[in-house]
Amino acid sequence: MTLTEFAQYARSSSSRERPDDVSSALARRSRVQARVREIGEPVNESAARSEKHDVTVLVVDDEPNLLELVASAVRYEGLNVMTSLNGRGAVDAARTTRPDVVILDVMLPDLSGFEVLRKLHEIDESIPVIFLTARDAVEDRIAGITVGADDYLTKPFNIEELMARVRGLLRRSRHWVEEEHDPTVVVGDLMLNEDSYEVTRGGDEIKLTATEFELLRFLMRNAKKVMSKTQILDHVWHYDFGGEVNVVELYISYLRKKIDHGREPMIHTVRGVGYVLKPAV
Repeated sequence: MTLTEFAQYARSSSSRERPDDVSSALARRSRVQARVREIGEPVNESAARSEKHDVTVLVVDDEPNLLELVASAVRYEGLNVMTSLNGRGAVDAARTTRPDVVILDVMLPDLSGFEVLRKLHEIDESIPVIFLTARDAVEDRIAGITVGADDYLTKPFNIEELMARVRGLLRRSRHWVEEEHDPTVVVGDLMLNEDSYEVTRGGDEIKLTATEFELLRFLMRNAKKVMSKTQILDHVWHYDFGGEVNVVELYISYLRKKIDHGREPMIHTVRGVGYVLKPAV
């Protein structure tokens, strides 16, 4: 699911209602990997680490579906994410690992978002907080900013706007530095350009579909590391195939035909674990 699809979902959703097709996708997604634990337990998604940024975002919302969508958008940005379904879990998570930004609902089952913000600022008053809430009255916005929030966004919302505000707060707190991007990824004689979407091996151009390109990019960005089918589903399809790992096997076979056919193989199966891409020997 891309950020554009996140935005379409957010625009079409109220804070308490979900379209049937989105609910089905979320149900399928949960079979791939349970991202949200029991209510109150913060989940540290430390595996999603950025090569460029060591930044953690804490997302707090009592709606599991919305919580996971926002967390997925944060991971899509290459940032670490922690999640909590209630206020006390959020405060406990912040005590354990100081977040660089908090995305916080106001209406939580135990503490109000305003109370959570006060407790967060007792831990560290410099933690930036964005309220993300269905409470859209002017007096609510004023109250949110008055108690110390850095930003206030109402539901339904645009996920791209939310992430832009997160980046703005990170820049303001000097945790986000725009770095020069090198679009070229090279593994052995295989080269991929993320800007032009060109792929070559040994100088020969290879035509890939959009999904094949994303799969190859993920494998190349993790060259010499064994990637499980679940990890591939998570990062390439963003759970949309609901645990159907055979789609990974299918697209790996497509890539092998285009990347390895007639050449020394670069894509290898590690039985019972997953796949690894490494330079040909």
